[in-house]
Amino acid sequence: MVYEDILYSVSDGVAVITLNRPDRLNAWRGEMARDVKAAMRAASDDDAVRVIVLTGAGRGFCAGADMNMLQAIQSDGASARAAAGPADFDPQARADFRMQNSWFPAVPKPIIGAINGACAGLGMVYALYTDIRFASDAAVFTTAFAKRGLIAEHGISWLLPRLIGFAAAADLLFSSRKVDAAEALTLGLVTRVFPTAEFEAGVMAYAKMLANDVSPRSLREMKRELWNAQFESLGEAIAAADADMAGSFASEDFKEGVAHFLEKRPARFTGR
Repeated sequence: MVYEDILYSVSDGVAVITLNRPDRLNAWRGEMARDVKAAMRAASDDDAVRVIVLTGAGRGFCAGADMNMLQAIQSDGASARAAAGPADFDPQARADFRMQNSWFPAVPKPIIGAINGACAGLGMVYALYTDIRFASDAAVFTTAFAKRGLIAEHGISWLLPRLIGFAAAADLLFSSRKVDAAEALTLGLVTRVFPTAEFEAGVMAYAKMLANDVSPRSLREMKRELWNAQFESLGEAIAAADADMAGSFASEDFKEGVAHFLEKRPARFTGR
């Protein structure tokens, strides 16, 4: 597929999707939504891919919605929103993960958000839907919505309190203030911060570790369990895990997991 707003590459089990409108700080528009979804689907369907990295070109991760798109919404909201909204990623996923911008949890492989720079508004929403977030020390975060006369869009009112707590989420949403990488780490918005010069190497080292050292089947099942558990009681999560356990015991990756440990050799997981 020819992509208009992204770059896509695969190496050593890792697919890298790069938002590629650096002159606009990778501002989000309908073409980018289409390209990102198509690339996520390509990565999901490719057995050579075990981990996905989402990042941005140039100085920004994503500065939010493109102003031209916002102006179109202002003049004709319904048609502009429809143009920007991709179809279901996985029709079998729970309904919560089949809405306009909430489909990242339905992607069956881990998604690492590599936040290299400015991350604002809709860009921050997409960053929060990734499974793990790493930041460059040059990254800056802002919800931005309150300064645009908007609301807590696309489920961020559900996502943000789960990551940083209610009061901290309210602070970032109400104020739209900027948060640097160090504060983002303290708040729990990101898991790790790398110096800018080491950022790409650090992210890729972690991604390749996941791609090569652990079971792809385990990653797929654990991701599904983690996201579904956000809607379950403890008892329901235990019951779901117990139901999944039989499949794990019968899998090739379980057999390989035991074998490579006993034989003291690198694992050769197949994902089955």
